[in-house]
Amino acid sequence: MSKSTKKKSAAREWGDALIFAVVAASLIRWLLLEPFTIPTASMEKSLLVGDFLFVSKMHYGTRFPMTPLQVPLTHQKIWGTEIPSYSDAIQLPYYRLPGFSDVERNDVVVFNYPTEFQYPTDLKTNYIKRAVGISGDVVQVKSGDLFVNDQAAEKPSEMQYSYDVITNRPLTTDFFKDYEINPDSYIPFSDGSGYLVFGTEQMINRLESSPVVSSATKRIEKAKGDSLIFPDGLALGWNRDNFGPLQVPAKDWTIPMTADNVMRYASTIVNYEGLENVEAKDGQLFIDGQKVDSYTFKQNYYFMMGDNRHDSLDSRYWGFVPEDHIVGKAWFLWLSLDKHESMFSKIRWSRIFNGIN
Repeated sequence: MSKSTKKKSAAREWGDALIFAVVAASLIRWLLLEPFTIPTASMEKSLLVGDFLFVSKMHYGTRFPMTPLQVPLTHQKIWGTEIPSYSDAIQLPYYRLPGFSDVERNDVVVFNYPTEFQYPTDLKTNYIKRAVGISGDVVQVKSGDLFVNDQAAEKPSEMQYSYDVITNRPLTTDFFKDYEINPDSYIPFSDGSGYLVFGTEQMINRLESSPVVSSATKRIEKAKGDSLIFPDGLALGWNRDNFGPLQVPAKDWTIPMTADNVMRYASTIVNYEGLENVEAKDGQLFIDGQKVDSYTFKQNYYFMMGDNRHDSLDSRYWGFVPEDHIVGKAWFLWLSLDKHESMFSKIRWSRIFNGIN
């Protein structure tokens, strides 16, 4: 005689389905793909505000969670609240599964914002930039142009700069729209003489051909030294458009701890090399209270820049991105919405399912 099987209630079936969906989504998000939204203009025009994309965890290898105690499908806080969604009571060492490739020069990469020290590494805010310099590269910016290993770097086709655009009359939103310049990409001068415009070289060339535009000049910063520039812009005389040369640290690279190298690399060693007792003072590096004459890096680092070169807080300002902060490779767009449009015009149909280069 067979036993009768008690039928699950509707609530139980819904509960089981919800648990399965959460577990499946969490595994996919951790192992394979994670959705990401472009919130700022730092990568325009390569990536636009309102682009929705998938980040591949597989390309560089899935990173194991370093903070395992967190609410599934959250990051930093529980949705719609200021309540932390994690506990840092348990912190695991960094480990990454084998991937398809290493981070390659000019890859568009999602990573954890390095200087956000109030969060565990894997719960720092996700940023997206282009890896213009990989481990061992020497990076330099001269008059706004990027050089890597003394060679002019490849320029993204949609790279933007800022320009002073002088006009002979006020311009309208519709005028700028005809040149594919959105309302967030221009600011009128207070004296009415023109506009600060963020645009690609092609856009600015088209704009210059208009009879209402007198001139368009790229804004290249000439000031000797900027206190906001990494690692010490004032001392080195560097700014956003004239930066370096600076070598990107690589795993097993040994450097003498001269006063100059302490200035250039001490903050990276102190913040990201996992040392318990390390400090830099008076141009010297001390580990466990002992002065060291040389240092060997424990992991690879990367130099990231936004394609919107004059509207991007990137490695020029906060330094190198450690390998253990790498989240994944920006892979392809699945949706793009223009906040300046309405209804069906909001959808940028030509961008959907585009790969990211």
